Parts: sequence; C-alpha cells; structure tokens
Amino acid sequence: MANAKLKSARSEGLARCHTCSMLNKLEGGAHHGLCTRCCAPVHFRSHNSLERSWALVIASLVVFIPANTLPIMTVNYFGTGTSDTILSGIITLINLGMAPVAVIVFIASFLVPLSKILGLVILLITVNRHSGVKPVQRTKMYRVVEFLGKWSMLDVFVVAIMGAVVNLGYITSIEPGRGAAAFAIMVILTMFAAHSFDQRLIWDLKDNE
Repeated sequence: MANAKLKSARSEGLARCHTCSMLNKLEGGAHHGLCTRCCAPVHFRSHNSLERSWALVIASLVVFIPANTLPIMTVNYFGTGTSDTILSGIITLINLGMAPVAVIVFIASFLVPLSKILGLVILLITVNRHSGVKPVQRTKMYRVVEFLGKWSMLDVFVVAIMGAVVNLGYITSIEPGRGAAAFAIMVILTMFAAHSFDQRLIWDLKDNE
C-alpha cells in the first residue's frame, strides 16, 4: 500500500478554485469551467502561464539595470545635492563605518531582488525542459520567491517616507530619484511573474511517470 502511486486531482477530473479553494469536478473532459460555490473561473492549468511569466521575468531583469544604476535618492544639504544609487549608498555606509547596515541594505536591496529573478528563471527553465529536479524542492523555491516578493517594496516605502518627512527646505531635504521608480517597477514585475507562474506545472511530469 505504501508503494501505491498517489493520484493527482487532475487525474480525477478535479480542479481547485483560486478564489475560494473549493475542489470542483470538471465533467466530460473539460479543461475549464465555473466554481460551483463562487462561480469563479476554474481550470486545470492557467492559460499561457509560462509565456506570461517569461515575459514578466525578462522585463524585470531589464529594469533591474536602471534600478541599480540610477540614483535612488538625492540628499540636499544647504543647497548641495548628493545622489546615491543602491550600490554607491552601500559603499558610502561602509566608508562611514556602518558595515552592518550596509550588509542589510545589500541583502534587502540587491541580493533579494536578484535572487527572486534568478529563482523564477530556474523554475521556468526546469518546467520547460521537464527537469528531473524533485518537485518538492522546486515547490519550496517557488514559495520562498512568492514570500519575498511583497517584502521587497520596503525599500521603496522607506525612500518615500524619508522624502515626505525629511523636508527642511534649504537646510536639508531628501528627494526620491528615478532609480526608486525603476526599483518599484522591478519589484512589481517580479510579483506579477510569480503570481502568473502556475506551480501545478511543476508536478505534471511527476504525475505522468
């Protein structure tokens, strides 16, 4: 009994509703229908999931460049403005003897966004190539990517709050730069890419073994 092959919901004609999570029986070999509880669209697999995810991931990778090369904020002090990108800001913190803070900024503002993009690329490639990597491991990777997505917006919020609070006119003020807008766009694109990816595709090859 322990060696018996486990049946998937799809093999039994069942599809989960993304709105209310109810399992629905799709009769007659249909690939989509309506939820019997909330009437939301129900389907075995999201249509064009890989194509949409690839497009969003590539777009986020393109925006990643200006997000890290354009100034994320400008600090004006007695009429003199100093602009910093994410990386130059990290170097400035190190030079000021604030290495722990620099490490936190590096992880949150550079390493985490890049890891999300690379994680999505790995998931998409393994699904496209029907990789033999264990589905459990890839599912855990997807959950980590999805979890990190929303927290990356903290950097944008910090810059926006600082720009609103630190405004003493000619004495000192902080202005968000174009890099902050590019960073926000990159984060949003990665969140949409993770949401568009249908993680059930990871298990399709396993179900057919």
